[in-house]
Amino acid sequence: MGVALFLCLFTAQAGLIVLTPVLSQVADDLDVSTATAGQLRTVSGLAAGLAAVVLGTVARRLSLHRLLLAGAAGMTLASALSAAAPTFAVLALAQGLLGLSVAALLIGGTVGAAEWVPQEHRTRVLAWALVGPPAAWIVGMPLVGAIGEIGWRWSWLALPLVAGAVAGIVVARRPRGPRVAHSESITDALRDGPTARWVLAELIASSAWVGTLVYSGALITESYGTTSVATGIVLAAGAAAYVAGNVLFRRVVECRARVLLVRLAFVLAAAVALFGIVRPALPVSAALFAVAGFFAGGRTLIGSAVGLHAASERRLAVMGARVAAQQLGYFVGSALAGAALAAGGYPMFGFVLALLFLVSALPFLVHTRSGRPLLHAALAGAACSAPGKPSTPNNPFGRSSFPAWPWTSSRAIRLQ
Repeated sequence: MGVALFLCLFTAQAGLIVLTPVLSQVADDLDVSTATAGQLRTVSGLAAGLAAVVLGTVARRLSLHRLLLAGAAGMTLASALSAAAPTFAVLALAQGLLGLSVAALLIGGTVGAAEWVPQEHRTRVLAWALVGPPAAWIVGMPLVGAIGEIGWRWSWLALPLVAGAVAGIVVARRPRGPRVAHSESITDALRDGPTARWVLAELIASSAWVGTLVYSGALITESYGTTSVATGIVLAAGAAAYVAGNVLFRRVVECRARVLLVRLAFVLAAAVALFGIVRPALPVSAALFAVAGFFAGGRTLIGSAVGLHAASERRLAVMGARVAAQQLGYFVGSALAGAALAAGGYPMFGFVLALLFLVSALPFLVHTRSGRPLLHAALAGAACSAPGKPSTPNNPFGRSSFPAWPWTSSRAIRLQ
């Protein structure tokens, strides 16, 4: 099952990254500006976000098997339509279909790690499933960059179309598994304060990271005049750093979630600001992008793990809310990053996205009447207990297994 979930998340990300290394080519070919071409991500992000809300709200008994098959088929069709798009409007329409498919793949792929996997194996399966998106970067960026030398349209056929077809075949061959039974909608889940604050933080952080990703290829190309192949290699290196962050942060899953997410907001803000502002040479920008990718990988794992271990009756709603927040982040992040780029170039781009990362920490800081206690812990205190040792009262995680987290016995996510 882990392979099927990995492929589904790989496919979802493959559809989202195709434009990144060839964005300038798309803009030139369709006679629009780079900032305008980047708004194609707002279309797919908005479609995916709205679809995630619907899936997490009205689907009372949902077959994850059929959901994943529909997502894979939709990705295949959207890729073919994108490759053949004669105008910018048609390409935007294809991105809408792509967004619907992404929502289905992401929700099914993440919820499946809890519904189809025994508790003792969830951590491992979740971590490896989450390697799917950065693996798409590592494989896809050099591939898309190389094929982009021939034409950006071929990139859609070589990566997301093939990935969608393979994922669909693998999922179809797997046992159907049980249906997901749940009783809560996203609206019900968001009435809980800790859950709502967590979703808001995910939306803001996703907006910042997505804005970085959408224009990262254009920044490299326009700043240093690199080819699409070289740009793809730089972006793939950043994705490799993302995987490293995902793997290494598994060792600190015992850490206090809110403290870690606040710390990571500070680090990511600094890295992204420098990525946009400091551009003396290609190796410097590549290194800064890799640093940002490393810590973004860790943040993704922590955020996903929190939602995945909500109570079973609200798990689909919670993960649907998270996917909606992430994909609406494409809408918000692409729009803000594009506006910042048009207004002040890449320095303004870096400043605005860094500010977004800092704002993503606020939902956790306002948990108490004063943000000072948590801010002090984030800046000065140790967030983790020693490996293998029982957690302290200030550390809500168990020793090393997700089932020991206290919110699994409650209907609410308790972000401590």
